[in-house]
Amino acid sequence: TSVIRGTYLGLEYMRKGNGGDGGVIINISSLAGLMPAAFQPVYCATKHGVIGFTRSIALAANMENYGVRLNTICPGFVNTPILQSIDKEENMGQYYSYKDEIKNMMQFYGVMDPSIIAEGLITIIEDDTLNGEVMKITASQGIHFQQYSQTPFTSSK
Repeated sequence: TSVIRGTYLGLEYMRKGNGGDGGVIINISSLAGLMPAAFQPVYCATKHGVIGFTRSIALAANMENYGVRLNTICPGFVNTPILQSIDKEENMGQYYSYKDEIKNMMQFYGVMDPSIIAEGLITIIEDDTLNGEVMKITASQGIHFQQYSQTPFTSSK
């Protein structure tokens, strides 16, 4: 709920109709928000939710002329201490048997330095045309965007 509460709080203070100057809110998801992950079902579900929520609220903010853009970044594997936890059964619990699949995904997508995430954030902050976008960041494919078909319905408001 922190992503939702934080986004609504940010919108309340940032939106132009409420005395704010506008701006951009960037929510953090994961590649797990774009595909199923048998070894992380709850994490995967929450990251899918971050994407759906952010895309939806971005559309609403645009329709209401808030002057606030909302986007999501979906990083792959980042070189942080948490990556070491997959080798420890006490950290993985019932999903420990999937550690080889995780390692295969890490090899496929690569492990990146946190500075690549910063590059993606700067791109979203500086590009005023980005709203409701989902940026994927991986070591193997770099910074790129998830492609969606056009939203078929918008409010007549």
